[in-house]
Amino acid sequence: MPELPEVETVRRGLAPFFDNATICRVEQRRPDLRFPFGDDFIERLENRQVVSFSRRAKYLLLDLDSGDVLVMHLGMSGSFRWIETEDAEPTQTVEMYHAKGKHPQHDHVIFHVRPADRETIVKIIYNDPRRFGFMVLIPRSELATHPMFVDMGIEPLGNELDGAYLAKLFENRKTSLKAALLNQKFIAGLGNIYVCEALWRTGLSPFNSASTLAGKSGKPLKKADELSNHIREVLQEAIESGGSSLKDHRQADGSLGYFQHNFSVYDREGEACQTPKCSGVIERKVQNGRSTFFCPKCQK
Repeated sequence: MPELPEVETVRRGLAPFFDNATICRVEQRRPDLRFPFGDDFIERLENRQVVSFSRRAKYLLLDLDSGDVLVMHLGMSGSFRWIETEDAEPTQTVEMYHAKGKHPQHDHVIFHVRPADRETIVKIIYNDPRRFGFMVLIPRSELATHPMFVDMGIEPLGNELDGAYLAKLFENRKTSLKAALLNQKFIAGLGNIYVCEALWRTGLSPFNSASTLAGKSGKPLKKADELSNHIREVLQEAIESGGSSLKDHRQADGSLGYFQHNFSVYDREGEACQTPKCSGVIERKVQNGRSTFFCPKCQK
C-alpha cells in the first residue's frame, strides 16, 4: 500500500497540471473501483475548475469550484500518469501507455484537463489493476465530519508534531510504540515502512510501551523529541527520493522512486545493523499483523 511519501510524490507530480485547471472531460470506463462512482460522477466533474489540489494523510484531494471535493485513494496498485497532447483523442497516444509500463485495459478514469497556464489539453490517467483504489465526491462542507476524516490524527509533516505532543498523546497507553504510531487516529499517514525506519534512527524498540516517551512527571523524554524529528526527517527524505517503489508504485511521470535503496532496517532481515559501532543483526517479527524490522542490540 502506498504510504504518505508515495502519495505526496504523486501529488507533486500532478500539481502543475491540476492546480487551477479546468476539467474539460472525464472518461469513466467502468462503474466502480473499490466503491461505485455514482450516477452523477462525470456530471459533477466536467467543466469544473480546480480550486486547490492537496493531500490529507494518504488521500489526494481535488477541491472544485462547485463546492465538491474529489477524494482519491491509490489503494494497493493505483497510479496516475499524464500525457501532454494537443488533441485529447486517446488513440493517438497508445504507445505512451505501453511506454509507461501500464496496460491500457486498467486505465479506468481519464481526466482531460486544461491547465491554467496553457491552451492545450493534458490527459491525466488513473490506472489500477487490482481496483482497490477509489474516487469519492464529497461536499466540502461535509469533509471534516465525513467518516473517512472525522477521527483522523495530525499530519506528521505539520508543526504540531513534536516530542511534547507525542508524550501527551501516548500518555498512559499500554499499546506498543509502533502500534501507536501506526494508529491513524493519532498521526495520519504514517505507515509501516517509515515507522520502522524512524524507530531505528531513534534507537527505540518498536515493542516498548507507547507511554515510555514520557518520564514519571509526564514531561517528554529526549527520545520523544528525537523520534518526532526522525519521523519528519525520514518522510522528507523519502519524498525527495520519489518514494519507495515496492511492487506497483511509480511516480506520476512513470519513473520509479528510489528511497528503498536507502532503507536502513526495513526488509533487511539478517543483515548487519548500520548503526556505527553496533554489532547487531536486523531481525523481523510479526507485530499486530505487520512485519516489524529492528535491531535488538541498539533499539532499546
